[in-house]
Amino acid sequence: MRAFARGKIDLRKVRRNWEDILRVVASIYTGTVRAYDVITMLQRDGHPTALGEAIAAYGRIFKSLHILAYIYVDETYRRDIMHIRNLQEGRHDLARRICHGKKGELHHRYERGLENQLGVLGLVLNCVVLWTTVYLDAAVAQLKAQGYPVREQDMARLSPFVRKHLGVHGTYSFLLPDLAPGAIRDLRDPDASHDGDDED
Repeated sequence: MRAFARGKIDLRKVRRNWEDILRVVASIYTGTVRAYDVITMLQRDGHPTALGEAIAAYGRIFKSLHILAYIYVDETYRRDIMHIRNLQEGRHDLARRICHGKKGELHHRYERGLENQLGVLGLVLNCVVLWTTVYLDAAVAQLKAQGYPVREQDMARLSPFVRKHLGVHGTYSFLLPDLAPGAIRDLRDPDASHDGDDED
């Protein structure tokens, strides 16, 4: 703990640059300046400018408060943080599953079109999450309607980032099923056996 307590926040830098910090925040908030341009402006030759150091010092205030809250506040706060981290890891794991080439990892340096590749991955990931969410909701509703016990504690553990039902290898079909607008495919019978049918 002492190792973490050694660092000090230089509030003098924050005070000296306070008006410029407010201008930067207002410019980003109103859309006058892009966040990308601000990041470029806050460093010179790979090193932060005086304004960049002031903003970093200001950010350390809230980082310190967060760490103190994480250490000293009740267990609920730490559990909430862990839940958020699990959600993020679940999303990353699903993205790696979808982007299965080279194990879902991008090793090359920046290349033209890389933003498009990442943008398309994000679009497909969002589509998969939406599809899974719709069918999870429908499955839960069907189980409740059929009288199956659906516990709230089990519902809280459901995740739209499950991936066992995804088949990323093999033949792709882009033919849409003949469904009415807003309708979904029939769900499986929960009492039927589906051994060996891991992916759809």
